[in-house]
Amino acid sequence: MPHARGTVGALEVQPNSRNVIPGRVKLTVDLRAPGDAQLLDMDAALRAACARIAAARGVQIGVEQVVYYPPQSFTPHLVEAVRANAADLGYSSMDVVSGAGHDAVYLARVAPAAMIFVPCDDGISHNEIENAQPDHLEAGCNVLLRAMLAAAEVIA
Repeated sequence: MPHARGTVGALEVQPNSRNVIPGRVKLTVDLRAPGDAQLLDMDAALRAACARIAAARGVQIGVEQVVYYPPQSFTPHLVEAVRANAADLGYSSMDVVSGAGHDAVYLARVAPAAMIFVPCDDGISHNEIENAQPDHLEAGCNVLLRAMLAAAEVIA
């Protein structure tokens, strides 16, 4: 599925010993996709895989949904303004689906919104060791400025 992701973010094994087969494993799975249908398909596939594994291995696997955040699309003309202004400035761009709870996600439910991401060292973001290079930050700020001016109809 394009732009869909599943991530295991936490893993607990008991007993936590390198030479003992765990008797209990607990993990988190974060599913992200641009639409509800994709998320439902991913959830169903995860649950079906767990059922198959449990039956084949004679183990119990429980799946519990802890939280659900509905996907939120951004305003198409603002997303296009970001793309166009990145290109005008000679920067590459790509669409990114982020399931993170950015303020813009909630704002987009009531007002036009878009987001700009910049590269981070080793792809690490939303973490205290996140590090973006100054030239990448400058590029993101320039794209944002131009997109805002275009939205305000100050520039074409």
